[in-house]
Amino acid sequence: MKETVTHNTSTTLPCCVIIPTYNNQKTLQKVIDGVLEHTKSIIIVNDGATDDTSSILKQYPDLQQIHFTKNKGKGQALRAGFKEALRLGYKYAITIDSDGQHFPEDIPVFIDTLEKAENKNLLLIGARNMSQKSVPKKSSFGNKFSNFWYKLETGIELQDTQSGFRLYPIHQLKDLKFYTSKFEFEIEIIVKAAWKGTDVKNIPINILYDETERVSHFRPFKDFTRISILNTWFVILTFLYIKPRNLFRKLKKKGLKRFLIEDFISHNDSPRIKALSLTLGVFIGLTPLWGLHSALVIFLAVIFKLNKAIAFTFSNISIPPFIPFIVFLSFVLGNFILGQDETFKLNDITLDIEVLKHLKTYLIGSFSLAILSALIVGPLSYLLFSFFQKKNVTEVNV
Repeated sequence: MKETVTHNTSTTLPCCVIIPTYNNQKTLQKVIDGVLEHTKSIIIVNDGATDDTSSILKQYPDLQQIHFTKNKGKGQALRAGFKEALRLGYKYAITIDSDGQHFPEDIPVFIDTLEKAENKNLLLIGARNMSQKSVPKKSSFGNKFSNFWYKLETGIELQDTQSGFRLYPIHQLKDLKFYTSKFEFEIEIIVKAAWKGTDVKNIPINILYDETERVSHFRPFKDFTRISILNTWFVILTFLYIKPRNLFRKLKKKGLKRFLIEDFISHNDSPRIKALSLTLGVFIGLTPLWGLHSALVIFLAVIFKLNKAIAFTFSNISIPPFIPFIVFLSFVLGNFILGQDETFKLNDITLDIEVLKHLKTYLIGSFSLAILSALIVGPLSYLLFSFFQKKNVTEVNV
């Protein structure tokens, strides 16, 4: 049985502590000694340090060490640490920065939280108090910025997404593929972990920003650009693949009837929210924005805090069997609005030059059909959802 990282709690969950370090000679020894008070199961990753790091680490020959000849970035250091931890048989790994900002005394908090959790597929991120005076404003802003994108990408609201003091269920994440190597890796792993089904949560930790000793290697322009590019890609992937995938998985698991009852009729959202969500879906689904319906409807549902499942489902009104009729009705309505008398047969509907020739008529008719349909289904769906809500309340009271 592997040793765990606390001497106060009996546990069957093998866990180690990984300390990635790069040119933190002022604080490294203090961090290692602090962690040693809780465990000897430590893996130190020397990310090509050029200061006295190597000399300091020679004082700890009994600890597992990995030495890079050149600096590869925090992401590569963590990935090497995870790989070594898995090789040694650990299932969980706590990561702690070597710049002295974290308190090793908080290590048992991670273990206690994991022990008490019903779901052991759990990733814990230490939440720092970013409002205290010692915290640099750029760090506070960067954290808020990161939290916003993380919620957009995963639907999970966290207080701190940038803290390096974490507990990872490395045995659950070993099959994930990662492509980043610097600071952005800590964003990549928590997003992909959430997408895979890992429970990602914050726990409160203490924090110390001692500018006389602490050395930060975060490069504001380069690293912020890397993180921004990663978040941009994740947002695109979220709307085009992850959200639709999750919805279809839920539909497949529950079946159509149960899905409609639990996620539409009996959902906790108010009839107004449900009706607006359905209306948004129908409107977007009838617009001529082919290929963008799913991404656009989920994005708007998130922005306006509507029911994403309902909005997405009804945006798929333009499925292949209905497309010819929708296009035909759009041309008929466009002709009527423009006062034209163009003849248009249903069997003439194609997406070739014939449609392009009447593009103006089609676009006007399509958006008009979307607006008209939304105005009709909106009030009707509100009445329907209100009826079912009252019916459910009556059945519960009975």
